[in-house]
Amino acid sequence: MFETLTERFRSVFRTWKTKGKLTEKDIDEGLKEVKRALIEADVHLKVVKYFVQEVKRRALEQPEIFASLTPEQHLIKIVRDTLTDILGETLQRFEFPGKPLTIILLVGLQGSGKTTTAAKLAVWAKEHGQLPALVSADVYRPAAIKQLEILAQQAGCPFISTSTDETPESIARKALREAKIQGYTTLIVDTAGRLHIDDAMMREAKLMKDILNPHWTLFVADAMTGQDAVRSARAFHKNVEFDGVILTKMDGDARGGAALSVKVVTGKPILFVGVSEKLDGIEPFHPDRMAERILGMGDILTLIEKAEKTWEKEEAQKLQQKILKEEFTFEELLDQFRMIRKLGSLQQLAGLIPGFSGDMLEDFDERELKRMEAIILSMTPQERRYPRILNGSRKKRIARGSGTTVQEVNQLIRLLRELQSMTRQMKKSSWMKQMRRFMPF
Repeated sequence: MFETLTERFRSVFRTWKTKGKLTEKDIDEGLKEVKRALIEADVHLKVVKYFVQEVKRRALEQPEIFASLTPEQHLIKIVRDTLTDILGETLQRFEFPGKPLTIILLVGLQGSGKTTTAAKLAVWAKEHGQLPALVSADVYRPAAIKQLEILAQQAGCPFISTSTDETPESIARKALREAKIQGYTTLIVDTAGRLHIDDAMMREAKLMKDILNPHWTLFVADAMTGQDAVRSARAFHKNVEFDGVILTKMDGDARGGAALSVKVVTGKPILFVGVSEKLDGIEPFHPDRMAERILGMGDILTLIEKAEKTWEKEEAQKLQQKILKEEFTFEELLDQFRMIRKLGSLQQLAGLIPGFSGDMLEDFDERELKRMEAIILSMTPQERRYPRILNGSRKKRIARGSGTTVQEVNQLIRLLRELQSMTRQMKKSSWMKQMRRFMPF
């Protein structure tokens, strides 16, 4: 998400950079463009107005912006800092305060992704030393109970069995008893939603909260619904009062309005974001990192953390040796393709790399990676190690063996040469120095 908004910010920054010395009029013109972009991204008008006014106020308070030879750098920092403030200023850490049991209650509209999010939270809790159990209090949709039971099995977490014959209140009490008896350290409760907000749903959510007395009541919102998600969050908070927000489907084509509005409108922080459909596809929300991603500055820290989490230490050390090579062969390239795929989709990874974006890979079919792997696997060990020996007859044989064409084989050979050249250039850049232990190229 955010691709359109990111490109608009980049356009404004480029304009400011070409101005030399900036005037107040230059700032106003750039902010008008930013304002239009925020409105198109479905950002709440209150947030848009605050952002534009705050950036200008901070800019006018810094005279060096108008005197500096590189004024856009000061101004971009102001934009980044203001955007970070809107998103939440600092990371709100999710703690497990319950002794011996931490209770998490999930609320939200039907279709927001509560059930899947419950399982993702369980996986995240396991990674942080917890023994979580899952329970569904959605007695109105039989499929919801079965869905959470299946997800609990996939997550390797205990599931407290329930049925549609029970009431949400009796389920809450039973879950509390069983969690304490079994010695679970975290209880995650999925509640029923509706297609729209109504009094019955609010009464039930409040009753569940009274019975469970949760340490965390979290509102789950679909980021792709934009301002609808913000309006729902405000209504829920007014009636139930939650502690934080989880935004789902952040890997979709949402315009970003919910992420940029919900903290200001509700006063409650975004704690987690859903970044993929996989059960490990949930991340703590870092306002500063998200601000930099929106502005097209990438998110190297998240990429490093993702690599550390996904790859074994020995793999990372082996990769470090490869990246320090002046050139690498098809054997290294094959290993690196496979390691990259472990991190997620290329579109997602592109947004984490400074100066790169998902649109650059918009027309790229990820099946291309498998096709390229097939080509390399059709080579002999000697051909992989010494690409220069690939003559016409060898290329024809490789193409037949991989079900591709000689043209596609030649394209892969050109890619290898380009990556060798790119590696030499990237190793000189400052952000690449941070990534030498983790990045494949």
